[in-house]
Amino acid sequence: MGSAAAESSEWLRRLRRFGYRPDTAASLSIGLRERLVPPYTRPSPRLWSLLGIGPKVSHRLWRIAAWGGPLLVALVAGLLRFWNLGRPNAVIFDETYYAKDSWALINQGYEGAWPKDIDKTILANPDSVLVPTDPGYVVHPPVGKWVIGVGEKIFGFEPFGWRFMVALLGTLSVLMLCRIGRRLFRSTFLGCLAGLLLAVDGLHFVMSRTALLDQVLMFFVLAAFGCLVVDRDRARARLAGALPEDSDGAVGVLRPDAEVAETLRLGWRPWRLAAGVMLGLAAGTKWNGLYIMAAFGLMTVLWDIGARRTAGAVRPYAAVARRDLVPAFVSVVPVAIATYLVSWSGWILTDKGYFRNWAAEQDKLPGGGGTWGWLPDWLRSLWHYETEVYKFHVGLSSPHTYESNPWSWLVLGRPVSYFYESPAPGTAGCPVDAKEKCAQEVLAIGTPLLWWAACFAILYVLWRWAFRRDWRAGAIACAFLAGWAPWLLYQERTIFLFYAVVFIPFLCLAVAMMLGAIVGPAGSSERRRTFGAVAAGVLVLLIVWNFIYFWPLYTGTAIPMEQWRNRMWLDTWV
Repeated sequence: MGSAAAESSEWLRRLRRFGYRPDTAASLSIGLRERLVPPYTRPSPRLWSLLGIGPKVSHRLWRIAAWGGPLLVALVAGLLRFWNLGRPNAVIFDETYYAKDSWALINQGYEGAWPKDIDKTILANPDSVLVPTDPGYVVHPPVGKWVIGVGEKIFGFEPFGWRFMVALLGTLSVLMLCRIGRRLFRSTFLGCLAGLLLAVDGLHFVMSRTALLDQVLMFFVLAAFGCLVVDRDRARARLAGALPEDSDGAVGVLRPDAEVAETLRLGWRPWRLAAGVMLGLAAGTKWNGLYIMAAFGLMTVLWDIGARRTAGAVRPYAAVARRDLVPAFVSVVPVAIATYLVSWSGWILTDKGYFRNWAAEQDKLPGGGGTWGWLPDWLRSLWHYETEVYKFHVGLSSPHTYESNPWSWLVLGRPVSYFYESPAPGTAGCPVDAKEKCAQEVLAIGTPLLWWAACFAILYVLWRWAFRRDWRAGAIACAFLAGWAPWLLYQERTIFLFYAVVFIPFLCLAVAMMLGAIVGPAGSSERRRTFGAVAAGVLVLLIVWNFIYFWPLYTGTAIPMEQWRNRMWLDTWV
């Protein structure tokens, strides 16, 4: 026994070299109520006094900033994303699939088989284009196309129409990230900082102005994450409300209680149900949402274990298994599956969709429908459709000019050119005095300095979770890995950098957390925080400048060829 204790002590001593702190250190310095429901940080009274603002006004401003700050950041993001949204007036990259499929879906409930040369006709005279009634074979679920189709229904079958809803979701995702970051870090400033970083990320910006599915997927994933963070706060607040107060008469001082922590039912959890709906919509946009659903489901259960342990549970795993595991599963998985099936309602209610009548045709063959013949024909037909789509996805290995390996994504190894033209001097915005043709490009690439800083930020949050047991770092790392790591399983598949848009919000949260650490924790010396604030501020300004510098490549603005070459920082970007 003594030898085991000595080995454990030696192991803990080694971990402390890397910054490990045992949980007991935190429990001694922070009250139980604050550990369960941490308060939001307030600006220093000294700051308000320097600005000549009294306590009442400062409190009012602090409360207004909780929504005012995120709304202001979202307004900036929206102005950027909706500016000249219909340009370039072209069908760029995979818009050739999703814009047309969305138009068919919103008009007749299923995708049609479009002629190959129809894009020019759509741009020239969209009113003359008839929706094809012959079903088309598509390899992605319908939710993202329903979303894009709403914008087309409102604003017409033109570039602004098919980009509108994606731009709207891109703007709303900035607002959501500000609020999620605020709740995660208990800081309005850090939440708005994370939202600002997302607003000036080049890949998120380009994807917000292009009718592709991945930005829609990102929105629902972020919404699901936010719902689970709110659910975590509500569940821990219920635990705190049920715990007894200290018997010495001190008001508000909670005492851990094993019986309460292990037996309390946390009741109705609508935010976790909402997360299930969002995850179903994510999977109904693209199938990689299923990996994220699995990761988020595990994450929310681990949060329940941590909450019950903090409240005093002696056997938190057993308590969660008895009280929380089944409700968590039901709130996420069946709800997500039901949401996914409902998203196929247009295909289910028609008899013309691709593979829609497969089961009925099988029933006519000798042997009928086989083992599963008792199931509804639409369900069997949908299962067959999904099986064929899966075979397509795992077998997609045809080479592409802009394909990239997920190992290279964080360093922006190979971006994707969505649109490129070389206008002559004096045309399409190319300066008259240009010595050669200009470059007009829409390049799907993140803001380089932000992504390269995020490489260090990811290492920081992994360290923070492993050695400081910081749940916020663990949540960010979980969401990032759920969006990135599954692609490592498909090394032979043709994949692209823009798939990474799904985890960009979590990179921004990681960078914001790292910048907060650079500024310094509360209680640091004034000198320490001053130097930290300067360093963090310089990095943020450089990221904003970097976004402005690459603006022409994000918006398809014609620039002289020499300026375009100056922006090709890596050979693989060409």
